[in-house]
Amino acid sequence: MASASDEGLGFGSEDNDASISALPTEVELLKRAWRNEKASPEILQFQEDVVRNARVQIQNMEDTVEAYAEDGKDALTVSLYQMDLDRTEFLLRSYLRTRLQKIEKYMIHISKTELWNRLSKPEKEFAKSCKENMENHLKQSVLSRLPFGYQDFLKQSISSEEDDMVPEPQLDTFVFCKSKGSVGSFQLDAVGDEVVDLIADDLYVLRYKSIKPLVETGQIDLV
Repeated sequence: MASASDEGLGFGSEDNDASISALPTEVELLKRAWRNEKASPEILQFQEDVVRNARVQIQNMEDTVEAYAEDGKDALTVSLYQMDLDRTEFLLRSYLRTRLQKIEKYMIHISKTELWNRLSKPEKEFAKSCKENMENHLKQSVLSRLPFGYQDFLKQSISSEEDDMVPEPQLDTFVFCKSKGSVGSFQLDAVGDEVVDLIADDLYVLRYKSIKPLVETGQIDLV
């Protein structure tokens, strides 16, 4: 039986053990960020802490695999640790690659909106480089040969009032999502004609635009 002092420190407490086990691991947090980024039509906030902790975790796992291999641990144990390492590396690379693909596709739109603040510093440098290279290439190979009034990088013609050559994410896309907690009645449109009762762990198919605020605040996960 645990002593009173042990329980006060949290040792030997079943409730404390349960709360610790309920906390998401670094890999689970990375998987959640990866899943949200893959399913979202627009680029989400860069998860700096998650990426940094995942890199530390990967380094620790690499050290463990190397140490076990050198110590002559059985091949099955080393293989299991290596599989866990490979899975984590895949999630991190896929997360970063997905973000880069969105930047390449929507670089101009991102640079002109609040989405720019969602990028990490290296991603901003990548976006600037992509935009400059794209603009220079189009000007040299295409735009310089078009008639006057059709040489703009962002507009179809000089008469266009908006930048109608800039691709934007389709926020009306339907996505699968799951509420992390009971949100209750949530209004899906501006006039209140569409209302849904969001219950914890229930799966929904909704327009991304409608639940965007909940995704940004972490109340809903995309799946």
